[in-house]
Amino acid sequence: MKLNILGCYSATPRTFTNPTSQVLEINNHLFLIDCGEGTQVQLRRHKIKFNRIKHIFISHLHGDHFFGLVGLISTFRLLGRDTDLHIYAPKGLKEIITLQMKVSNSWTNYKLYFHELTNKASELVFEDDKVTVHTIPLDHRVYTNGFLFKEKEGERKLDMNAVLNQNIDVSYYRKLKQGFDVINEAGDLVKNETVTLPPKPTKSYAFCSDTAYNEAIVPIIKNVDVLYHESTFLEQHQKLAKPTKHSTAKQAASIAKQANVGQLILGHYSTRYDDLNVFKTEAQTIFENVKLGDDGKVFEI
Repeated sequence: MKLNILGCYSATPRTFTNPTSQVLEINNHLFLIDCGEGTQVQLRRHKIKFNRIKHIFISHLHGDHFFGLVGLISTFRLLGRDTDLHIYAPKGLKEIITLQMKVSNSWTNYKLYFHELTNKASELVFEDDKVTVHTIPLDHRVYTNGFLFKEKEGERKLDMNAVLNQNIDVSYYRKLKQGFDVINEAGDLVKNETVTLPPKPTKSYAFCSDTAYNEAIVPIIKNVDVLYHESTFLEQHQKLAKPTKHSTAKQAASIAKQANVGQLILGHYSTRYDDLNVFKTEAQTIFENVKLGDDGKVFEI
């Protein structure tokens, strides 16, 4: 699993910072998470093959999280895309994008599917044989979700020495990988755990931006390997966090600690700050394993 941060600053774009957008590489998927202005330029800059993007997850309908989407959709059309594109976003985005395409007579030459989100409880929005994606209801000024990406547990591994010693026919190998007990050539029942090894540990990633401090999300993200949590403000500006429904670095760290996550990545910084290291310093007074997100950074999970 690999996380590519294309942009992680709040408010307006600058020549050297970009609003929120990420690409998560997980089990042969390239999931685009939010699509702030300039996302497609960042995709090109970091040599990400965005024709492989088939699923886009939009957290909420504030411009710094989706203003780059119609441009990306249009570029896909110009490049002759024929692969379906699925967009998971709050209700209203379909109307916005459809109007833009209608007025500009720029209908796509590929199938565009909108999965409109309205549920205020966590729900499964994507699933295949390897990955699940659930929403994480957040507390912001408009309807907002984070997203929880989880690998499914893979097949068990054969302990070939044990399998051969038990004289198990090769036709049963598939059953063993799936976790079943089998009958060997002598007619004896062989317990699965005696001839197989556990699968690779699964990995998980939680994306939480934008949100006020919200302990209700802790059970949903419990024990995730990596949590990205917005940290718009430092403690000196905590008074601004509540009315704008954003979080401080310390509040993000508190959520990480309560959820027992493996690692915390901070982001969505207000552009009022020149030194990001202070965010890390403040967060580490609560939770030790903190990384600073930044445009162009790549995290291996």
